[in-house]
Amino acid sequence: MPNQPNILVILTDQQTHSALGAHGNPRVQTPHMDSLVHSGLSFWNSYCPAPVCGPARGSLLSGRLPHETGVEVNGPDVRPGIPTMGVHFRQAGYRPFYSGKLHLGPRPLKGIQQLGGMQGFEFLCDEYPQGVQPQLGSDTDPIWAEHAAEFLHNQSPQETGAAEPFLLVASLHNPHDICYWVMEWHHIVDIAPDSDLPPLPANFQPVADEPEFVELCRHRTEYGPEMSWTHDWGETEWRRYLYAYDRLTERVDQQLGRLLDALEESGLASNTLVVLTSDHGEGVAAHKWVTKLMLWEEVVRVPFVMRLPGSVPQDRIDRTHLVSGLDLLPTLCDYADIALPPGLHGQSLRPVIEDPALPGRASVVTELQAFMDDDTKKGRMLRTARYKYLVFSHGERPELLFDLEDDPGEMRNLAYEPTHQEALSEHRKLLKREIEETGDSFSFPS
Repeated sequence: MPNQPNILVILTDQQTHSALGAHGNPRVQTPHMDSLVHSGLSFWNSYCPAPVCGPARGSLLSGRLPHETGVEVNGPDVRPGIPTMGVHFRQAGYRPFYSGKLHLGPRPLKGIQQLGGMQGFEFLCDEYPQGVQPQLGSDTDPIWAEHAAEFLHNQSPQETGAAEPFLLVASLHNPHDICYWVMEWHHIVDIAPDSDLPPLPANFQPVADEPEFVELCRHRTEYGPEMSWTHDWGETEWRRYLYAYDRLTERVDQQLGRLLDALEESGLASNTLVVLTSDHGEGVAAHKWVTKLMLWEEVVRVPFVMRLPGSVPQDRIDRTHLVSGLDLLPTLCDYADIALPPGLHGQSLRPVIEDPALPGRASVVTELQAFMDDDTKKGRMLRTARYKYLVFSHGERPELLFDLEDDPGEMRNLAYEPTHQEALSEHRKLLKREIEETGDSFSFPS
């Protein structure tokens, strides 16, 4: 269709919702992300499908939960037969392209790749070009951004006669480098002795009577081992970690700026839907947590910003509606006038964007498989308008219930308070219904 927009999805890695100047964080300078927020719409309550790279990405690209894609830990590809975003858009006449980190199955090379057993995106370059340090976004992001920016410049109406619109996923790596900084790769961010270190967050201390499952996760040494490096940290080390994370966020913002500049210079900005989101968040010292693989707000809540001139309102922050990363694919399909694929658990956000009075989602679910060598050790989160319910499959005190209106820092667990048993029971029932409807194998503790 002639009015179908081009689409640019910018995916950062491990960016918590608050790591954005326009979201009220005075410690981080993110002018390019801020420009998207001010020229578009930002959802305040956006949650990842899983708090770790591969599972979250499999869900973002397929619109299905991790237990459905078969990607519940890092490593696997999406199950054969489950079509991904590139497949849907290619079949609908779009030209789908990808630049950067995928983290699903074998590392893709330049050219059209198979995801989920079907041909999807065309990769603009190898996921990890020869000669770069594959772990570090500080090395990979400039290369990936260069390929994506070059592609955008080449889509200028003066440069191409292609009638089909494009979909480009530009998947950048930072602030993921914080994982390695925590494990003493301190050269990644140089912190001068006189640096103005951030204060510790108000919810720095662990929750009273922390679930035994969470304590178990603090001592992982193989899958997600970063927590084990923090046990001897004092206040200064925690504040230095926050400083390093802010600087890494600023680095990815610089690369994002190259993409937005290229889009403007190509003359395509007015007809391109831009979405900025992240695969999952970062602990940022809440409850003495670093990096990922847990269900705290800071780890599961991520940016979700949209811009499309003339169709998406400018300079609006939606603080009401719940959003899941599962909603990305159906939302893109809706704006591209592509029929929604069957079997998705995501919902298009277009209706609530055009009519904010609509209720939208009643709840959001996030899945956690916390150990690679034991697929029975899982956690589940269900967020409703006011409450957030967590439950773990193993250990003592396995449930948490927070009233996020009164306690946004998740400091008071209401699950074992007599005055909140009705809310606890209601959220148990809601999660059990979700589990049954989606064929999830999660087992509630006895």
